Amino acid sequence: MTLLHLTIELIVGFFVLFIIVKFVGKKIIDQISPFTFIAAIVLGELLGNALYDNKIGVFYIVYSLIIWGGLLFLVEYLSQKLLSFRGMVEGKPSALIKNGVVDREALRKNRMNLNQLQSLLRQSETFSIREVAYCYLEANGSISILKKSKYQKTAQEDFNMPSKVVSVPVTIIRDGNVLWDEINDLGYDESWLISQLNSQNITDYKDVFIAEWLHKDGLFVQPFKN
Repeated sequence: MTLLHLTIELIVGFFVLFIIVKFVGKKIIDQISPFTFIAAIVLGELLGNALYDNKIGVFYIVYSLIIWGGLLFLVEYLSQKLLSFRGMVEGKPSALIKNGVVDREALRKNRMNLNQLQSLLRQSETFSIREVAYCYLEANGSISILKKSKYQKTAQEDFNMPSKVVSVPVTIIRDGNVLWDEINDLGYDESWLISQLNSQNITDYKDVFIAEWLHKDGLFVQPFKN
């Protein structure tokens, strides 16, 4: 492959790729659905592999990109016109938390566990499940959160309120398993945990789906059976 030939392929591929992205739309850049994520990867691979294959000329690069870009545009067009097709291609959000209760069946269907849910919540500046009224897993894997009214953001200076010490909630029971290291770090023991659970009419650790302890706010418990 000569430098001139490679230069021509790079220039042509660059402008064709630019036109396709502008023509198809910004969704392929944002990758707001699994389909657009895969489409963007394949589009880049088509161009990258073709450039360094001596047997593939400029015509085949342009042809491949145009065909792929045309298919992307067709899918986007059908998604706008047909609601059923849109749901099939883009997917639908899943409610992981409803009315403050974690939906275990929704977690199972989305192949998620509590650790992953809590990680996503922390990345969204939500450090306790008790703060959440509704949580949706979007098609692109991100989450959208609606917090309970008392946890929604307000400016303290608007009410002339003094600053308070911020505490991090600690998960002490997850999926019926007691996290004794966390309890010990808090300075408590088994008798304390039993009394806390008994105050909420729970007698067995295995009945607890998740339990969080937050200083000055007490224990938040969601049993397996609500």
